[in-house]
Amino acid sequence: MDSFFAQHRQTKRDTTSVIGVQGAMAINFDVVIETPEYEVDMKAGLDTLQGVSDATRIIGETLLTQKVPQRISYKSDVRTTLKKTFPGSYGHIFSLDLMSEELKKQYRKIGSATFSELMSYFTKEALHIDVDVDSLSEKAQKTLEILGDNTEKLIEQLRESPLRNIHEVPKKFGYKVLLRRRNSISNRELLVKFDKETSLVLEAKKSGEKVTLLVSIRRLNTNTGNGRLQVKGGEETVAFGFSTMYRDVRLATKKKFSENLDYNNGIDIEHWKYLEIIAAPVKLLDEKIVKYIVLGFHDE
Repeated sequence: MDSFFAQHRQTKRDTTSVIGVQGAMAINFDVVIETPEYEVDMKAGLDTLQGVSDATRIIGETLLTQKVPQRISYKSDVRTTLKKTFPGSYGHIFSLDLMSEELKKQYRKIGSATFSELMSYFTKEALHIDVDVDSLSEKAQKTLEILGDNTEKLIEQLRESPLRNIHEVPKKFGYKVLLRRRNSISNRELLVKFDKETSLVLEAKKSGEKVTLLVSIRRLNTNTGNGRLQVKGGEETVAFGFSTMYRDVRLATKKKFSENLDYNNGIDIEHWKYLEIIAAPVKLLDEKIVKYIVLGFHDE
């Protein structure tokens, strides 16, 4: 394991980014395991902390280099360091450390608030949690545009061991895990919450069936093609994506989805127009559908 499990270091102040050991810029976070006993099973706890470390490093390195890291190495210029614990539920402060001047420069360019926005966005997208891309700041949306196809690659990589490790405690013991940004000693911003429900999403599998649906497009990320749709007669939105990279989806198909979103936005549901699509459901073990993979239109 990398320096995440290094010896604890005491810090004189707790700020969003400070110059740490060897001139590194330290961006401070904390992870809280909400156990009433203030203690946790050691194996599951270490797995969860490792998952938090890996997810933070992968997202951070992707945002700062525009490349999704294939391997995590202790020699990387983006590292995590475990710091002090604090009273209350079982929790630890840790930092994302930027070692090179180029990475520090890129972080300042993105900005602290945007960095936090995108940390939360990518983690939630990987867990199929409803995220309104339009509610992201203009700076965050521009950063997503620059990342292009790397956004989908990053999300898929997070669904592998990082998020599975994070959920070791929620899955086995039912305790919630909170990832927070420490903007100051008194200001801690919740980025994402992991629990037993989000752990189930990682077990979802694409079914072999094909279904024909009448749907209204409620959200659409024009960088990745991911979004949310509402089946006619349904009350909740469901995540959707395409069976190919969004750049390879036909322009006519993209226009149908974006035009449907634009038309239905802001009008009463009885006046909505619907698209008739063919899709493959992605289901949990209890058959609940968490996502649809769009295969085409019924009239094609």
